[in-house]
This record gives sequence, structure tokens and C-alpha cells, in this order.
Amino acid sequence: MTITKKDILTTSSAERQIGIFYLGQEGFLFRKKGFNVVVDPYLSDYVDQNCCDLVKWERLYAPPISPEELDFVDLVVCTHSHFDHADPWTLSKIAKVNKKANFIVPSPEVSLISSYGVEKDRIIGAKADTPINLGEITVTPVPSAHEVFHKDDNGDFKELGYIFDFNNARFFHAGDMCVYDGLKERLRNIDIAFLPINGRDYYRNKNDIIGNFNSDEAVLLAKEISAEILVPMHHDLYEVNKESPSNFVNAIERFDRLRKYHIFSPGEKYIFEK
Repeated sequence: MTITKKDILTTSSAERQIGIFYLGQEGFLFRKKGFNVVVDPYLSDYVDQNCCDLVKWERLYAPPISPEELDFVDLVVCTHSHFDHADPWTLSKIAKVNKKANFIVPSPEVSLISSYGVEKDRIIGAKADTPINLGEITVTPVPSAHEVFHKDDNGDFKELGYIFDFNNARFFHAGDMCVYDGLKERLRNIDIAFLPINGRDYYRNKNDIIGNFNSDEAVLLAKEISAEILVPMHHDLYEVNKESPSNFVNAIERFDRLRKYHIFSPGEKYIFEK
């Protein structure tokens, strides 16, 4: 399924509605009235063309929108520097066609993202537990353990998740993350939890594929924090690092069968109302 700039901009929403568009992997676009946020947009085949020879990386579907069409977004957010989350080709094209957007990235990655063609004065370096108030939205970075914590010499986290507070709704986008002590205490009053479910194992680690939550852990965390809706992600783009949604549904049935959830298709639009 593809989606166009027109599809997004003609999606009208009431005061208490937020449009959600799935861009693939962990990419999402959130639209609250006229304000547009895109998270982890990976809209090229950069990984396929440039990543390691240990395994074969080949996208299972094309990007549902081109980065050049995102000339209207107000905010671009990246969780960490892996290329399927901070894609040089995608970010450079957005920065070229869109001179109004700000970029939020973990503070240790500001120079790296700037090297992709994003002007440094448009990049906000995010630090864990330090809210970023942009008027239309408040973004609170949350430390991410991608399987473990990674910090720079200043003690700042290289991987982050983010809480997006739209005043009437709170979304948590985990980025690439594993469960750790203290995580659930940071996640209060979350309406939608976007959590990876592709898991981790010995063989992927051997091939330098760093892991995430598995389906059981995602469901149990959503239950612990009483998230209204759970959205699985990072499970459908690469054969070498995917997870069957059936395992996610089985986990829902085993651990929290009344929890609401939504499994997105690439390019799909979903309207959340609170």
C-alpha cells in the first residue's frame, strides 16, 4: 500500500483526534491537526546497499512514500543511529526539501546526523528524561537498552525511546529496546505503546543483529503500564530479522487477552481519538 502527501494533508481530524500513518519497520507519522511528526523514517534501501555481508538484507516491500514528499512535516525524530532508523538517504532528502522541520536525535548522534546534510542548528540533541517542549507537542526521551545501554563519554544515551505528549494523548515509541528495571515507572498514562517484537537470539547476535523485546515482553510491558492500545513494530521488513504477528497475537491471548492492539500494514492510516 502506498500513501501520498495529499493523502496525509487531506486527513482532517477533530480536536481530540490524531492521525497515525505506518511507514514501515519502525517508521510512523503522527498528525495532530496541522502539526506533523515523523519518527524513524526509513524510506530507501540504504541498508540493502550498504550493510554487512554476514547476512543478506533485502526489503520485503517498497517504502510507502518517498522522502521528498515529506516537505510539510514539522518534526523528524530518530531513536538511534542504525540505518533503518536514521537513514542517511532519507534524512538528507527530507532536509533538502523541507527547511522548516526540526530534527530530534540522541545528543551523542548530533554530529553524525549533521554529516548527512541536516543543518546543525536544526538538530535538537535529546537527553534521557529531559522533556523537549515544542509548543504543539512535548517530547520526553526515555533511555533505551538495545540489548544493553550504550553511552558516550559524557554519559548520554546513544539510543532513546520517546514519549509524545499531544496534550490530550500520550504515545510511547520505544525505538529499538529491551525491557529493563525502571522502564515501566517512566511510562505513565500511555495511550498507545509502539513496541518492537522481533526479539533476539544467539544466531542473530552472531551476525551482529542487535535485538529487542520479543512478543511476550511487549505484551507484558503494555499490561504493566496499562497502555490503552499496543502496536507491534520492527517485525515485517527484513526476512533475517522478522517476527510472525501470529506469535504476537498468541502472546495477547496468553497474557492479556482484553488488551486492545493494532497490527499495521505499510501505508495504512489509523485515526486515534481520545
